[in-house]
Parts: sequence; C-alpha cells; structure tokens
Amino acid sequence: MARPREFDDEKVLLLAVEHFWDHGYEATSIRDLAQVMGLTTASIYNAFGDKRTVYRKALEFYVKQSFVDRVGRFEKKPPREAIHAFFVEIIDRSLSDTRRKGCMLVNSALEVAPHDEEFQRVVADVLLQVEAFFRRCLQAGQEDGTISRYQTATDMARTLLCTLLGIRVLARTRPERDLMEGLIKPIFALLEPDVKDDKPYAAPKKDMSDEKSGA
Repeated sequence: MARPREFDDEKVLLLAVEHFWDHGYEATSIRDLAQVMGLTTASIYNAFGDKRTVYRKALEFYVKQSFVDRVGRFEKKPPREAIHAFFVEIIDRSLSDTRRKGCMLVNSALEVAPHDEEFQRVVADVLLQVEAFFRRCLQAGQEDGTISRYQTATDMARTLLCTLLGIRVLARTRPERDLMEGLIKPIFALLEPDVKDDKPYAAPKKDMSDEKSGA
C-alpha cells in the first residue's frame, strides 16, 4: 500500500507561492522549494512532480485565492460598485506590498509565459476570465442605466484589463496612491452614464473617398 501523505497540500503550496512570488521561477530550485516547504526533494517529486509542475500548481492556487475569491465577493455588488471595489482592493493590496512583489500572475506573464507555450495559455486563460468579469459587470450596468453605453462592454472590459495590469506593474517601482488612483479616475469618467446620449457606441464608417483620391 502507498504511504499516505504526511503534509497538507494547501499549506505547502502556499509556502511555494510565497517563495516563487518573492524570487521568481528561474531563481528557484527544487532544493529551495524543499527547504521552504519543509519537505524532501523526493517528497516533492512524488507529490507534485518537477519544479515546473510545482510552479503551475502554485500559480493555480494563487489565482484561486486572489482573483477567484475577489470575483466571488464582488459580483454580488451592483455592477458599477463591483468594478470600483475591485480596483480599490487592487490598489490597497499594491500599496501594502512592502516587498513590491507585484502580482504573481503578471510576473508569470513577464518571466515564464514568453518562453513556455503552456504557461502562455494558462496566463491568457486567467486574463480572459478577468476580462469576462469586467464585461459582465459592464453589460449589467449598461442594462440598468448605471454605466454609459457609448463604448461597447467588450472594448471597455479590455480597457479595464489593461488598466489593471498597468497598476500591478507600476506598483513594483512606483507604489504611489495618487498615481494609481489617477489611473482609474479617467476610466470611471468614461463609465459615467450620459443621459443626453444613451445610444451605444458605433465605430465611424471609413471614408472611401480618401482611398480613391490617394490620400
């Protein structure tokens, strides 16, 4: 019979998350993980596989504990309030990060994903989930009249996603509240419903006369 595990998967994965988050993927060895997780290297290989697999599981654990938890809490709020609360929490977390670790998902996008197709898909999938959360909020707000319909929900969701990533990257070098809050003020101005024009956004038609004249 196989021996039962003598450790809690979640506890040791949390320790792995903290180490990868602090030091990155390339600078971490299996020996480092064994030391911080309180396991032997053999136990890590038997339970999780190689370093790459530990990193994948640690990243999934991080996403579950951060983004998935946050969406679960904020989707219960009114749409506009949900988006605002999301960004307020991100800014507060960024400012309280005294070690300037940033976001582990964004760090993965910059360090690992460019050289690893599997992690490209993993990171892209999570970013698509973030975009989908924003889009659901925007669509709901456009339906109840609390969010402007001038821009499409899809375009605005992508703008919010880019703003989120920008905040997380900037926080590593310029963790300044005024800077981060200044990034979201124009965004929320765009969300403000305009009672004078509730028509949805339509891209301007291309002027074919310019092409004919060679302009």
